[in-house]
Formats: sequence, C-alpha cells, structure tokens
Amino acid sequence: MKAFLEFVVKALVDFPDQVEVRELDGDRTMVYELRLNKSDIGKVIGKQGRTIQSIRTLVRSACAKNRKRAMVEIVEDQETKREEASSSELSSDTPSTP
Repeated sequence: MKAFLEFVVKALVDFPDQVEVRELDGDRTMVYELRLNKSDIGKVIGKQGRTIQSIRTLVRSACAKNRKRAMVEIVEDQETKREEASSSELSSDTPSTP
C-alpha cells in the first residue's frame, strides 16, 4: 500500500524526488504520513480537498480488505512552520505607509 500511495502522489507533484511516505502500523489502524515539497501540498489536496479525499478513499478501501482502518495525513515539517511564523512576524512588525 505504501508503494501505491507513493506512486499516486509522485504522479501529481512537481518535485517527486521529495515525496516521502511513512507507514505506521498499529493493531487495527495503518497511518500513512506524506511529506512533500511545500509547493506541492496544494496539488495533493486539490480543489476543495477532492484529490486527497479520493486518495484516502482508495487507501481505506484497500486496507479494509485486510480488516484494518487507514488514515492518510499530510505532515508539515516543524522547520517549515517556524520559518513561516518568523516571516509573518517580520512582515507584521513593519509599518505600512499609505
């Protein structure tokens, strides 16, 4: 399933070499974490979240065959979040001129 998810996501993005899929296996649940280039996140989510919902449906259906639940999550790195927070703080500190 991990290979399938990786194949589908790599076909959608501009930077396929930066796609990472991490598989976390629990007793009854499989969690798939997607890490990808920041600029590709919107492509994987799609308009109104339709693309990621379709991907989740396919993965859930395939895992149900093995009597497991599945979750697909897009994980954003902490470094990226910190960079965005610091850049937004910098831009809000500068006064705007009319």
